[in-house]
Amino acid sequence: MPPATPAPADRLEPSAPPVTGDDPALRAAYRLCRRRTRDQDPAEYALIQLVPAPLRPALHALWAAANALDDLGDDRTAPAAERAARVEAWITALHRELPTGTSPDPIRRALVDTANRWRLDLSELHGAMTQVHDDTRGRRFGDWAAWRTWGRDNLLPWFGQVRAVFDRSGVPVALRLDTRESYEEFLDGVRLTDILTDLSADLAQGDLLLPDEALDRHPGSADDLARRRWSPAVAALVADLTGLARRWVAQDALVRGMHPGPATVLETMAALLRAQLDAIDSAGPAVLRARPRPTPLTRARVLVPARARAALAWSLTPLTAPPPQRPGPHRPPTPARPTPTRAFRLPPPHPSGQRPPRIPPGRLPHHVAVIMDGNGRWAQQRGLPRHEGHRAGATAARDVVHGALDLGLRHLTLYTFSTENWSRDTEEVDALLDVLRRELAEDPFRALDVRLRWHGRTGRLPPDLVDLLHLRERTTRTRTGLTLTMCIDYGGRDELTRTAAALARRVRTGHLDPDLITEDDFARHLPHPDMPDVDLLWRTGNEQRTSNFLPWHTSYAELHFTPGLWPDTDRRDLWRAVTAYTHRQRRHGTAPASPAPAP
Repeated sequence: MPPATPAPADRLEPSAPPVTGDDPALRAAYRLCRRRTRDQDPAEYALIQLVPAPLRPALHALWAAANALDDLGDDRTAPAAERAARVEAWITALHRELPTGTSPDPIRRALVDTANRWRLDLSELHGAMTQVHDDTRGRRFGDWAAWRTWGRDNLLPWFGQVRAVFDRSGVPVALRLDTRESYEEFLDGVRLTDILTDLSADLAQGDLLLPDEALDRHPGSADDLARRRWSPAVAALVADLTGLARRWVAQDALVRGMHPGPATVLETMAALLRAQLDAIDSAGPAVLRARPRPTPLTRARVLVPARARAALAWSLTPLTAPPPQRPGPHRPPTPARPTPTRAFRLPPPHPSGQRPPRIPPGRLPHHVAVIMDGNGRWAQQRGLPRHEGHRAGATAARDVVHGALDLGLRHLTLYTFSTENWSRDTEEVDALLDVLRRELAEDPFRALDVRLRWHGRTGRLPPDLVDLLHLRERTTRTRTGLTLTMCIDYGGRDELTRTAAALARRVRTGHLDPDLITEDDFARHLPHPDMPDVDLLWRTGNEQRTSNFLPWHTSYAELHFTPGLWPDTDRRDLWRAVTAYTHRQRRHGTAPASPAPAP
């Protein structure tokens, strides 16, 4: 959150009780985190004061750790190489100290204790921490897409830890957001507000953390900002960006169905962000010289009623504060270091010893999509419950992924759970979701060069499964080998409907002329606009239909149907399907080539 002047009400807020039952050094570490939060970011401190006292030390520790790492990366009194080394040393020390349960650094000591006490998995933070290391070399963003990736990779993991603290405390729906899009767009608004607030400090250090796409809309603004000169172009740029940030933080769906305690925190956060944006607008040229701040009266108008609402909400909610957790067999995992590309393992060979066919890269399909049909029938043929077929199917899917790596495929998409699958028996649905949960938690491809992506909706999936999917997406984002897309709660017509809605929103805001919409416009508004067209669609189970699977992407796909049930499938079946594909003549609507005349 952007800094702001503490209101008198902030200073009168009773202090959180000390962490009881711990040694004096640990209590001092938590007090330091609380003091750093209060002094360096009063707005963040005020938001933490809206949560029950037993949760506050953990949130202070998380905030102080994130800020301490940022301070190391931003310390311009040291050269970039030295700052990068300090950040790396901090991350390495945390990695080493987590199993011990303590640290000589007071902020890391509080963070380590918080992780053990609340059973947090800090491995999710490693990517965000490493990003701080990379930021020491400077950042340049060509477009909003690159800017969003950078901002979300930094904020989402830390917000995920906050949500985990709420979950562990027993809040029924802890920071549950109706849609991933609204959550991430809200965080975009947080990041943009923070950048506009810190514009003067960043410019003084030679940083401009705005995408070229935004700057190019106002010619001359980049040069004027570099000279710290207020101009009509800069004024128009700032007005555009504050308006954009307001739209991003105004997410009505954000708190729908959420417990009123966390809902009050997020609503108050949005109100403070709007107040901060008002202050930026009012500052005018002064925004290039100092951080704009809302007035104490403005903050009090937001915070005083919020405290009353939060107190009432939490008074009706029984909470569980965990006791101290000492290092032991149940401690949370230590942060996993990203495996360098050169260290990725090769997939294990097939038990038969059979090797993949040698297919020139130019003949390989770029994207293979698979409808994994026949799990239930496989189980019934053996007198087993249908859900046992899904467990066997997961083993088959692993081997097919290994076979895709053997071939050097770039994209493999698996139809894992369709929107229609919800109509099946509840026991089978629960078992299928449990198989997915187990596979994601086990992470069988962690040592392989596999980037995992998820295609589908979030609203009906269990929150813990959604969290695991997001975690695997984030931790594999930089891998460059096989992109494995799992279609979970996916339906082709649903995808097209959502895309049409996105286009309608663009038309309504005046960004698109409905009479000039092209196929390219439609493709750019798909949920995964960078997903390539499917070259080969393969279905097992002796059925010959596409079943609402990737209708946009399979328009020109070669179709391949095989009789075997999915659990009986392995990588050799994939190899045969790809080999058959290489013998097809792909024309995309053109006439077949005429045979050469006989000599």
